[in-house]
Amino acid sequence: MDEFLPGFTGRLKSAVAGAAGAPLVFLGNFEVEEVWAQGEHTLPRFSAASGSAVVNRMDEFALLLAGEGDHVVLKTAPDEAYLAYLRELGLALPTVHVVAEQDAQRNVTEDILRDPALPAVLTGLAGQGCRLFPHGVSVLEEELCRRTGMEIAGSPADLCRRVNSKIYSRRVADELGLRQPAGWVCETVDELGEALGHARKLLAQGRRTVVKEAFGVSGKGIVVLENERWMDRVHRMVGQKVARSGEDRIAFTVEEWVPHQGDLNYQFTVGHDGAVHFDFVKRAVTEGGVHKGHRIPAALGPSRLAAVRSAAELLGKRLAADGYAGVVGVDALLDEADGVWPVLEINARNNMSTYQVRLQEQFVGPGMTALARHYPVRLERELDFAGFRRILGDALLTAPGGSGLLVNNFATVNAGGRVRPDEAYDGRLYGIVVAASAAELTALDEDITARLVAEGVSHAR
Repeated sequence: MDEFLPGFTGRLKSAVAGAAGAPLVFLGNFEVEEVWAQGEHTLPRFSAASGSAVVNRMDEFALLLAGEGDHVVLKTAPDEAYLAYLRELGLALPTVHVVAEQDAQRNVTEDILRDPALPAVLTGLAGQGCRLFPHGVSVLEEELCRRTGMEIAGSPADLCRRVNSKIYSRRVADELGLRQPAGWVCETVDELGEALGHARKLLAQGRRTVVKEAFGVSGKGIVVLENERWMDRVHRMVGQKVARSGEDRIAFTVEEWVPHQGDLNYQFTVGHDGAVHFDFVKRAVTEGGVHKGHRIPAALGPSRLAAVRSAAELLGKRLAADGYAGVVGVDALLDEADGVWPVLEINARNNMSTYQVRLQEQFVGPGMTALARHYPVRLERELDFAGFRRILGDALLTAPGGSGLLVNNFATVNAGGRVRPDEAYDGRLYGIVVAASAAELTALDEDITARLVAEGVSHAR
């Protein structure tokens, strides 16, 4: 398995639809875990409406995974100047369909299901042989397929949900003998009590633990158990929820929070024929404990890279045996002794990095380095792409082989403004910073941040 195989989108289509030229309809239904988690007991969560609006506009990432013969459905039409910029870069774009009325708090699939006309358009595409390729498959995407006659390119919702569960991750890693942090599966309140008993023993040794929802995503559904008071509170709260609901089944894991030197994300693709292809591994970049992006390439030593590739092969074959086909992303950790914890959790869906591979193939050449990240912005009113292009100036990537910021999602910049039109709002400018050296990459990243701050559209430092 090669670390980067050419023509990722074509190879992806071969895996999930049987042919590199198969036409697909792409949907960016990010945080599909929220649908998978419906009906499950949860931990305390805190989220803002504007944050959900930004996440739902991550649907625009699908625009740059799809090819010229494909289709993508978006919540709103892309900024025309942004589309012109992408064409200027030489990118072939899919046909774009836009929902009639988007709700900032709904994902794109929910908007389509409420659209009076768009399902009929998709029915026509189904008749032309198009298949649906969402970010992740839930009951909502299956309902859309039932209404339109379109087939899913990948696996059914119940299988995706099962594979994506952190309980599945732990059990499969144990079965395969893959190294993972000490932890326990909790499917009843009694099992949670037993797991917290183990956590108390680790706490007495100065070792921290966390409790995680099986379908938590983006830092939600996780509580760090800093002391016994927190353990008692979690146990009591979950027990009370179970008693009130009458549903005694729960889905949590309790795990040790292991010391580590860095975070990894790697991806492989499983075909309907059982073939497993390793797509990439990336190393997370953090700043002050906050996730900043991914470094490309990951720059792992031979032993660490071998451990990741071996784990991907084992996991891929195991998932194929369960009938799974599609993209798989795995979170892993680097330990403090040149080793790897190769399985923290398995994601049976696309990953943020999935939407970067096609761009890497075209714009991050041999010897180049890149940083995939987002820049936080805060706006008083909507600012179009032309305005951001003026601010970025020569820091914007404008041609293959060059250096600069390649913007790969602009919809997230102004998404929050639709929730609070009369107030300042937060957004994100997503992109890939491409450079010829690590020093140039750092300088570019700092320069972009400084320009945004100087123009008053960001408070980041």
